[in-house]
Amino acid sequence: MSSWVPTKYKTTNWSAYNDALKRRGSLTIWFDPEMTWRAPPTGKRGRQPTFSDAAIQTCLTMKVLFSMPLRQTMGFVQSLLKLVGLDWVVPDFSTLCRRQRTLNVAIPYRGGAGPLNLLIDSTGIKAEGEGEWNARKHGGSKRRIWRKIHIGIDEEMLEVRAVEVTGSNIGDAPILPELLDQIAADEQIGSVTADGAYDTRKCHEAIAARGAAAVIPPRKNAKPWNPTSPSAVTRNEALRASKYLGRAIWRPLSADGYAIACRAVDGAAITAGVGSKAR
Repeated sequence: MSSWVPTKYKTTNWSAYNDALKRRGSLTIWFDPEMTWRAPPTGKRGRQPTFSDAAIQTCLTMKVLFSMPLRQTMGFVQSLLKLVGLDWVVPDFSTLCRRQRTLNVAIPYRGGAGPLNLLIDSTGIKAEGEGEWNARKHGGSKRRIWRKIHIGIDEEMLEVRAVEVTGSNIGDAPILPELLDQIAADEQIGSVTADGAYDTRKCHEAIAARGAAAVIPPRKNAKPWNPTSPSAVTRNEALRASKYLGRAIWRPLSADGYAIACRAVDGAAITAGVGSKAR
């Protein structure tokens, strides 16, 4: 068997290619004068916050973007405000350090046409411990701390719409309702696609509460649920469809095709004498 040969690409549009490379180094930073820099009154007892979440997020974005310490971030933001002619006060480094622990980050997005089709999954990142190579070579220490990132992505625009960070001992399914809560209540969600780890009652109920279709493959040892809610009925239909059509055929079905297949399976299952247990 011949080895794989990498594909070679030849650049022919050098003018457009050079312009694209120059645009990578173009940097434009501006501040909206209508931006709420000072925090509005919270109505709670105690000392009121001086700066809004938007101001804290702006400063921390500059910190991460340019890999600067907090004190340098203060000077950098102050110089930018001076260039644009704004007399806003910059948060000090202690305020940035304290507020970043509980900051609710607003994720910017463009959004696509039509309802939102959300893809949800999780991954792990190492927060403390030896590197992977050193651990495999020398055994590494047992003080290895992992964090779990739960993420929701727009299927059309490939934009991150929801993020949640938990410990490694937290499962995937309990976080799905929290990810859906990060989507604006007035935004329509067409479908939520996830793997079999999210095949739980709470996940299906949270998806049904948003009026979305759950494209979640049932687990291999899945059993029918008592049809006590519309989400349980829909999940049982998915279970019958995956068993009748096969998981390989069921997976590529879209949310619209999934509903059509479930209706087709209902009639075919009755004729073939299967699916009676699921009912």
